[in-house]
Amino acid sequence: MEYVSRVPRSPLGGVVDDLYYLEGAAPYARLMLPPSPSALLIVNLGAPFRIRAGAEVEMGEYADGCVVSMPTGAFEFSYPAWTRSVGVHLKPWGLAPFMSVPAAELCDRPVTLEQVWGRRAVAELRDRLASAGGPQEMLTLLEEELMRRLCETAGLGLVRHTSKVIAGAGGAVAIGDLSVAAGVSSTHLAQRFKELIGVTPKRLARTYRFTATVFAIDPAGPVDWGDLAARAGYFDQAHFGHEFRAFTGLTPSRYLEVRRRFLREHPGHALDGWPLPAD
Repeated sequence: MEYVSRVPRSPLGGVVDDLYYLEGAAPYARLMLPPSPSALLIVNLGAPFRIRAGAEVEMGEYADGCVVSMPTGAFEFSYPAWTRSVGVHLKPWGLAPFMSVPAAELCDRPVTLEQVWGRRAVAELRDRLASAGGPQEMLTLLEEELMRRLCETAGLGLVRHTSKVIAGAGGAVAIGDLSVAAGVSSTHLAQRFKELIGVTPKRLARTYRFTATVFAIDPAGPVDWGDLAARAGYFDQAHFGHEFRAFTGLTPSRYLEVRRRFLREHPGHALDGWPLPAD
Protein backbone atom coordinates (compact mmCIF):
# COMPACT_ATOMS: atom_id res chain seq x y z
CA MET A 1 0.00 0.00 0.00
CA GLU A 2 1.33 3.44 -0.96
CA TYR A 3 0.95 6.21 1.60
CA VAL A 4 2.23 9.74 0.97
CA SER A 5 1.79 12.49 3.55
CA ARG A 6 2.83 16.09 3.93
CA VAL A 7 2.20 19.06 6.19
CA PRO A 8 0.27 21.92 4.52
CA ARG A 9 1.51 25.45 4.12
CA SER A 10 0.27 28.36 6.23
CA PRO A 11 -2.45 29.22 7.15
CA LEU A 12 -3.82 25.69 6.82
CA GLY A 13 -1.36 24.50 9.46
CA GLY A 14 -3.58 26.07 12.09
CA VAL A 15 -6.40 23.63 11.34
CA VAL A 16 -4.79 20.74 9.43
CA ASP A 17 -2.27 18.18 10.70
CA ASP A 18 -1.45 16.68 7.31
CA LEU A 19 -2.66 15.87 3.82
CA TYR A 20 -2.27 12.31 2.55
CA TYR A 21 -2.57 10.06 -0.48
CA LEU A 22 -3.51 6.40 -0.04
CA GLU A 23 -3.63 3.65 -2.65
CA GLY A 24 -3.50 -0.12 -2.57
CA ALA A 25 -4.93 -3.18 -0.92
CA ALA A 26 -5.94 -2.63 2.70
CA PRO A 27 -4.27 -5.01 5.17
CA TYR A 28 -7.71 -6.22 6.26
CA ALA A 29 -11.15 -5.98 4.69
CA ARG A 30 -12.39 -4.29 7.86
CA LEU A 31 -10.36 -1.95 10.03
CA MET A 32 -11.36 -0.54 13.40
CA LEU A 33 -10.28 3.04 14.02
CA PRO A 34 -10.20 4.00 17.72
CA PRO A 35 -11.24 7.58 18.49
CA SER A 36 -8.55 10.23 18.49
CA PRO A 37 -8.51 14.01 18.92
CA SER A 38 -8.83 14.72 15.21
CA ALA A 39 -11.31 15.03 12.36
CA LEU A 40 -11.10 13.45 8.93
CA LEU A 41 -12.01 14.44 5.38
CA ILE A 42 -11.62 11.91 2.55
CA VAL A 43 -11.99 12.39 -1.19
CA ASN A 44 -12.55 8.93 -2.61
CA LEU A 45 -11.11 8.12 -6.04
CA GLY A 46 -11.73 4.39 -6.17
CA ALA A 47 -14.51 1.95 -5.39
CA PRO A 48 -16.88 2.92 -2.54
CA PHE A 49 -15.87 2.20 1.04
CA ARG A 50 -18.17 1.72 3.99
CA ILE A 51 -18.22 3.09 7.54
CA ARG A 52 -19.96 1.90 10.68
CA ALA A 53 -20.05 4.62 13.34
CA GLY A 54 -20.67 2.36 16.33
CA ALA A 55 -21.69 -1.25 16.89
CA GLU A 56 -25.41 -0.43 16.90
CA VAL A 57 -25.31 1.53 13.62
CA GLU A 58 -25.72 0.14 10.12
CA MET A 59 -22.87 0.40 7.64
CA GLY A 60 -23.06 3.44 5.37
CA GLU A 61 -21.56 3.51 1.87
CA TYR A 62 -19.40 6.40 0.67
CA ALA A 63 -18.63 6.66 -3.04
CA ASP A 64 -17.46 10.28 -3.31
CA GLY A 65 -15.79 10.56 0.07
CA CYS A 66 -16.74 11.43 3.62
CA VAL A 67 -16.41 13.90 6.46
CA VAL A 68 -15.93 12.61 10.00
CA SER A 69 -15.93 15.02 12.94
CA MET A 70 -14.05 14.07 16.09
CA PRO A 71 -15.56 10.71 17.14
CA THR A 72 -16.47 9.60 20.65
CA GLY A 73 -16.17 5.88 19.91
CA ALA A 74 -14.48 3.50 17.50
CA PHE A 75 -15.40 3.54 13.80
CA GLU A 76 -15.23 0.54 11.50
CA PHE A 77 -14.00 1.07 7.93
CA SER A 78 -14.77 -1.58 5.31
CA TYR A 79 -12.53 -1.29 2.27
CA PRO A 80 -12.85 -2.57 -1.31
CA ALA A 81 -10.20 -4.93 -2.65
CA TRP A 82 -8.29 -1.89 -3.95
CA THR A 83 -8.70 1.56 -2.44
CA ARG A 84 -7.53 4.97 -3.67
CA SER A 85 -8.12 8.33 -2.02
CA VAL A 86 -6.69 11.60 -0.80
CA GLY A 87 -7.56 12.96 2.58
CA VAL A 88 -6.97 15.41 5.37
CA HIS A 89 -6.23 14.71 9.01
CA LEU A 90 -7.58 17.81 10.76
CA LYS A 91 -7.08 19.12 14.24
CA PRO A 92 -10.14 18.65 16.51
CA TRP A 93 -11.44 22.10 15.56
CA GLY A 94 -10.20 21.84 11.98
CA LEU A 95 -13.47 21.08 10.19
CA ALA A 96 -15.24 24.23 11.35
CA PRO A 97 -13.66 26.66 8.83
CA PHE A 98 -14.79 24.41 5.95
CA MET A 99 -18.32 23.63 7.14
CA SER A 100 -21.67 25.42 7.17
CA VAL A 101 -23.23 23.26 9.91
CA PRO A 102 -22.31 22.94 13.60
CA ALA A 103 -19.90 20.08 14.30
CA ALA A 104 -22.31 18.75 16.94
CA GLU A 105 -24.68 17.74 14.14
CA LEU A 106 -21.94 15.50 12.69
CA CYS A 107 -20.73 13.94 15.94
CA ASP A 108 -20.54 10.16 15.33
CA ARG A 109 -22.56 10.68 12.15
CA PRO A 110 -20.23 10.63 9.12
CA VAL A 111 -21.63 12.35 6.03
CA THR A 112 -20.70 12.17 2.36
CA LEU A 113 -18.47 14.87 0.96
CA GLU A 114 -21.28 15.82 -1.43
CA GLN A 115 -23.52 16.63 1.53
CA VAL A 116 -20.95 19.15 2.72
CA TRP A 117 -19.62 20.73 -0.47
CA GLY A 118 -22.29 19.87 -3.05
CA ARG A 119 -22.37 17.28 -5.83
CA ARG A 120 -21.08 19.50 -8.64
CA ALA A 121 -18.13 20.91 -6.67
CA VAL A 122 -17.08 17.47 -5.43
CA ALA A 123 -17.39 15.94 -8.92
CA GLU A 124 -15.15 18.68 -10.35
CA LEU A 125 -12.60 18.20 -7.55
CA ARG A 126 -12.52 14.44 -8.06
CA ASP A 127 -12.03 14.90 -11.82
CA ARG A 128 -9.07 17.24 -11.24
CA LEU A 129 -7.52 14.84 -8.74
CA ALA A 130 -7.99 11.83 -11.02
CA SER A 131 -6.22 13.71 -13.85
CA ALA A 132 -3.25 14.76 -11.70
CA GLY A 133 0.26 13.59 -12.49
CA GLY A 134 0.91 11.82 -9.20
CA PRO A 135 0.42 11.92 -5.42
CA GLN A 136 2.27 15.20 -4.83
CA GLU A 137 0.29 17.03 -7.50
CA MET A 138 -2.91 15.59 -6.05
CA LEU A 139 -2.00 16.85 -2.60
CA THR A 140 -1.29 20.29 -4.04
CA LEU A 141 -4.73 20.33 -5.69
CA LEU A 142 -6.38 19.31 -2.43
CA GLU A 143 -4.41 21.94 -0.53
CA GLU A 144 -5.52 24.61 -3.00
CA GLU A 145 -9.15 23.52 -2.59
CA LEU A 146 -8.86 23.84 1.18
CA MET A 147 -7.17 27.23 0.92
CA ARG A 148 -10.03 28.44 -1.27
CA ARG A 149 -12.66 27.22 1.17
CA LEU A 150 -10.94 28.35 4.38
CA CYS A 151 -13.06 31.01 6.10
CA GLU A 152 -13.16 32.98 9.32
CA THR A 153 -15.05 31.17 12.09
CA ALA A 154 -16.49 32.84 15.19
CA GLY A 155 -15.06 31.47 18.40
CA LEU A 156 -12.30 29.50 16.70
CA GLY A 157 -9.53 31.33 18.56
CA LEU A 158 -11.04 30.49 21.94
CA VAL A 159 -11.56 26.82 21.08
CA ARG A 160 -8.14 26.45 19.48
CA HIS A 161 -6.30 28.02 22.40
CA THR A 162 -8.18 26.00 25.02
CA SER A 163 -7.74 22.79 23.03
CA LYS A 164 -4.00 23.38 22.83
CA VAL A 165 -3.89 23.73 26.62
CA ILE A 166 -5.73 20.41 26.93
CA ALA A 167 -3.39 18.77 24.42
CA GLY A 168 -0.30 20.14 26.15
CA ALA A 169 -1.41 18.53 29.40
CA GLY A 170 -2.19 15.24 27.69
CA GLY A 171 -5.81 15.65 28.75
CA ALA A 172 -4.92 15.82 32.45
CA VAL A 173 -6.52 19.21 33.17
CA ALA A 174 -9.18 20.59 35.50
CA ILE A 175 -11.95 21.56 33.09
CA GLY A 176 -13.28 24.24 35.42
CA ASP A 177 -9.93 26.02 35.33
CA LEU A 178 -10.03 26.27 31.55
CA SER A 179 -13.05 28.58 31.42
CA VAL A 180 -11.61 30.74 34.21
CA ALA A 181 -8.32 31.09 32.33
CA ALA A 182 -10.20 31.90 29.12
CA GLY A 183 -12.36 34.51 30.85
CA VAL A 184 -15.66 32.92 29.82
CA SER A 185 -18.30 30.85 31.57
CA SER A 186 -18.06 27.06 31.50
CA THR A 187 -21.40 26.99 29.66
CA HIS A 188 -20.15 29.34 26.94
CA LEU A 189 -16.95 27.33 26.53
CA ALA A 190 -18.85 24.06 26.27
CA GLN A 191 -21.21 25.55 23.67
CA ARG A 192 -18.34 26.77 21.52
CA PHE A 193 -16.66 23.38 21.72
CA LYS A 194 -19.85 21.60 20.70
CA GLU A 195 -20.33 23.99 17.77
CA LEU A 196 -16.77 23.78 16.44
CA ILE A 197 -15.53 20.36 17.54
CA GLY A 198 -18.71 18.46 18.30
CA VAL A 199 -17.81 17.48 21.86
CA THR A 200 -17.31 19.22 25.21
CA PRO A 201 -13.90 20.18 26.63
CA LYS A 202 -14.21 17.28 29.08
CA ARG A 203 -14.72 14.79 26.28
CA LEU A 204 -11.80 16.23 24.33
CA ALA A 205 -9.59 15.90 27.40
CA ARG A 206 -10.62 12.26 27.85
CA THR A 207 -9.76 11.56 24.22
CA TYR A 208 -6.35 13.21 24.46
CA ARG A 209 -5.54 11.23 27.59
CA PHE A 210 -6.70 7.95 26.06
CA THR A 211 -4.71 8.55 22.85
CA ALA A 212 -1.54 9.48 24.73
CA THR A 213 -1.89 6.35 26.86
CA VAL A 214 -2.33 4.06 23.85
CA PHE A 215 0.70 5.51 22.10
CA ALA A 216 2.73 4.89 25.25
CA ILE A 217 2.11 1.14 24.89
CA ASP A 218 5.00 -0.86 23.46
CA PRO A 219 3.27 -3.87 21.88
CA ALA A 220 6.61 -5.64 21.37
CA GLY A 221 7.20 -6.15 25.08
CA PRO A 222 5.36 -6.86 28.34
CA VAL A 223 2.94 -4.18 29.54
CA ASP A 224 2.42 -3.22 33.19
CA TRP A 225 -1.17 -1.99 32.91
CA GLY A 226 -1.31 -0.70 36.49
CA ASP A 227 1.81 1.41 36.02
CA LEU A 228 0.61 2.66 32.64
CA ALA A 229 -2.75 3.68 34.10
CA ALA A 230 -1.11 5.48 37.02
CA ARG A 231 1.32 7.40 34.81
CA ALA A 232 -1.59 8.48 32.60
CA GLY A 233 -3.42 9.89 35.61
CA TYR A 234 -6.28 7.39 35.78
CA PHE A 235 -7.79 6.88 39.22
CA ASP A 236 -6.98 3.16 39.16
CA GLN A 237 -6.59 0.27 36.74
CA ALA A 238 -10.34 -0.41 36.76
CA HIS A 239 -11.03 3.16 35.63
CA PHE A 240 -8.43 2.74 32.91
CA GLY A 241 -10.06 -0.50 31.73
CA HIS A 242 -13.47 1.14 31.66
CA GLU A 243 -12.16 3.97 29.47
CA PHE A 244 -10.51 1.49 27.14
CA ARG A 245 -13.74 -0.40 26.60
CA ALA A 246 -15.72 2.84 26.23
CA PHE A 247 -13.40 4.07 23.49
CA THR A 248 -12.64 0.84 21.62
CA GLY A 249 -15.04 -1.87 22.75
CA LEU A 250 -11.96 -3.88 23.75
CA THR A 251 -10.26 -4.64 27.03
CA PRO A 252 -6.64 -3.46 27.26
CA SER A 253 -5.35 -7.03 26.99
CA ARG A 254 -7.54 -7.76 23.94
CA TYR A 255 -6.37 -4.52 22.32
CA LEU A 256 -2.77 -5.66 22.79
CA GLU A 257 -3.54 -9.02 21.19
CA VAL A 258 -5.09 -7.37 18.13
CA ARG A 259 -2.28 -4.82 17.89
CA ARG A 260 0.31 -7.59 17.97
CA ARG A 261 -1.60 -9.45 15.28
CA PHE A 262 -1.28 -6.45 12.96
CA LEU A 263 2.47 -6.23 13.64
CA ARG A 264 2.93 -9.95 13.11
CA GLU A 265 0.91 -10.23 9.91
CA HIS A 266 1.87 -6.88 8.32
CA PRO A 267 5.26 -5.74 9.69
CA GLY A 268 6.16 -2.21 8.62
CA HIS A 269 2.79 -1.55 6.99
CA ALA A 270 1.94 2.07 6.12
CA LEU A 271 -1.17 1.97 8.33
CA ASP A 272 0.51 0.41 11.35
CA GLY A 273 0.09 2.42 14.52
CA TRP A 274 -3.57 3.23 14.94
CA PRO A 275 -6.08 1.20 12.88
CA LEU A 276 -6.72 -2.36 14.05
CA PRO A 277 -8.08 -5.42 12.24
CA ALA A 278 -11.82 -5.67 12.92
CA ASP A 279 -12.29 -9.19 11.57
